[in-house]
Amino acid sequence: MSAPTDPDMTDLLGRLSRIPCGRRSKWVVVGVWLVALLALGAFAGKLAGAEKNDNVAWLPGGAESTQAYKQAEKFGNADEAPVVIVYERTSGITDADRAAAAADAAKFKSIAHVTSDKVLGPIPAKDGQALETLVPIRMGDGGWDQLANTVGDIRDAAVDRPSGLSFLPTGPAGYAAEMGAAFKGIDGMLLYSALAVVIVILLATYGPMLWLLPVISAAIALVIGQSAVFGATKLGLTVNAQSAAILMILVFGAGTDYALLLIARYREELRRHEDKHEAMAVALHRAGPAVLASGVTVIIALLTLLFAELNSTAGIGPVAAIGIAIGLLAMLTLLPALLVIAGRWIFWPRHPNVGTQDQTASGVWSRIGKLVSVRPRIVWIGTGIALVVLAFGMLGLDTDGIAGQDSFTKKVDAVLGSEAMQRHFDSGTGSPVVVIAEQDRATAVRDALADTAGITATTVSAPKDGRVYLEGTLADTPDSAAAYATIDRVRDRVHAVQGADAKVGGNTAVALDIKRAASHDNKLIVPIVLVVVMAILMLLLRSILAPVLLTLTVVVSFFAALGASTLLFHALGFHGADAGLPLLTFVFLVALGIDYNIFLMSRVHEEAKKFGTRRGALIGLSATGGVITSAGLVLAGTFAVFTTMPIVAFAQMGIVIALGVLLDTLIVRSILVTALNLDLADRIWWPSPLSRRKNQSPDDEPELVGLSS
Repeated sequence: MSAPTDPDMTDLLGRLSRIPCGRRSKWVVVGVWLVALLALGAFAGKLAGAEKNDNVAWLPGGAESTQAYKQAEKFGNADEAPVVIVYERTSGITDADRAAAAADAAKFKSIAHVTSDKVLGPIPAKDGQALETLVPIRMGDGGWDQLANTVGDIRDAAVDRPSGLSFLPTGPAGYAAEMGAAFKGIDGMLLYSALAVVIVILLATYGPMLWLLPVISAAIALVIGQSAVFGATKLGLTVNAQSAAILMILVFGAGTDYALLLIARYREELRRHEDKHEAMAVALHRAGPAVLASGVTVIIALLTLLFAELNSTAGIGPVAAIGIAIGLLAMLTLLPALLVIAGRWIFWPRHPNVGTQDQTASGVWSRIGKLVSVRPRIVWIGTGIALVVLAFGMLGLDTDGIAGQDSFTKKVDAVLGSEAMQRHFDSGTGSPVVVIAEQDRATAVRDALADTAGITATTVSAPKDGRVYLEGTLADTPDSAAAYATIDRVRDRVHAVQGADAKVGGNTAVALDIKRAASHDNKLIVPIVLVVVMAILMLLLRSILAPVLLTLTVVVSFFAALGASTLLFHALGFHGADAGLPLLTFVFLVALGIDYNIFLMSRVHEEAKKFGTRRGALIGLSATGGVITSAGLVLAGTFAVFTTMPIVAFAQMGIVIALGVLLDTLIVRSILVTALNLDLADRIWWPSPLSRRKNQSPDDEPELVGLSS
């Protein structure tokens, strides 16, 4: 973005840009951040304890399964999750096996958080090859951690088993325990992995010293950001393991991006100004508005997630926005102060002294720009067609959700147990359909439930406060399409019972309601994000055509990334995708992809006023190509860290965002957008006055011998 033309605004920005780099004020800025770190740092470690990872906590209060969950609390079943222990011997269960399973069941009753009077089993399979025991576990406030700990205690208690008898904890609590184990220590792994990616790329970009300052700034921003999010949970913000992990990745990834963009301009100005304070003030004055606009665009785009029905999706918006806001503030205040304090030596071994040559004018991006300029229309049409073709891969994407047995990148006991259950027992055992209804209509509701296709057995509890609790056993695997269809049939049947006021819940109903809420969120939020992004670009570039084209390029890039990722999912053996995957990746890729376009186009806009848009496009690409590529690699690398997790949903999100960022950085921004700039020339700024200026012909444009000052 060019410097504002309003004298008052220019003067204001000039004064503000000098605050972090003044001879005295730089120390004040660093001191303020250190005080904030000391005052708030202790709260960052409490964020994990504030997470809510149970499925129902993700749903809005209006969902029927959420209402059923709340009404079930009076029956003492709402906070229970059963672990189904499957014992299997394919040669046939022996008397010793049955005795061991019975002894285990007695031990399980004495384990903390197990509802002892509801332990059921061991139940023999009809084929004589397996036994199962249902052990209800009270979660309390511990969520996944509590389930994982209790399932661990159950494993420890069942160590005396005959040789060859398998012991496989599965069912809702079994899967939740596997999830808890997967997330245990994940924050540290993600942090160190993201840190390693950032350091390696910064070392390759700036040498052995400079990487310290962006990493220090990002680390301080992360701790304060986590503390701020913890405080927001006290005001009702829902945080889960997913949003907490995204917060960490975004602060390091996006924060380092902003650092790279600022450092690149600072290095330019150090070659023009002897005084490092003056160089930083000019860098902040010229690059700061573009960095600020990029961050604000991401923040507003993320906050559109507040319109989501899913509490989990709605919670990601403000969590990520808080992280971006604090990271942006750190990179526009703390980092400049640290850079000025350090001086030119931090760039060792390539000190940007006054008068030293800037190599970007003759670098790889300058050469790419010249190649694109030969036939820009053919380039952007060909690139656009290639991206559209790649997008067709997404036709094979199944967003109906990920079945429990497909949720992990490797076979875990919960999956093996689920497969054993399907071989020997009713698939729906351990994850019943729950119906809460009026007491005086209990018989009619039970008859309706029992007569529903897909329900194999029913039970009813003693009434409480005029309501009755019923359960139905599913004939199909609880997370299958057939089970979802059964939930719809159950709802149709029990809702038809006059005066019953029946509410249908249970794990399968929760999963179905999550899927439908996600579909609603996709249709609502995607258009809002596009409108918000285009509106900000229009204000920034004072144009209509350029923002529309830039938004379209990022949208095409998103679909291409999703298409390429879908092909990769199939190659990796992933089955299905989380219902929220398209929306989350869309918001991140559109917001972050626009980031790079803002930085490129703001520089093109600045140079176009002096040399015309064609020459400005080449100068802008040469000046920003290297740093934007480095920034893209940092962001793609940090999100790619998610692929190291053993959970398919996280791996998929990491793949889509990493591929999308690389497409934006290497193809869309450098080739497609540059070709559009070169082909449309000044017309791209329509309807601003810049679009009506008499265009220079390519022959009249000056040679690119260096960057503009």
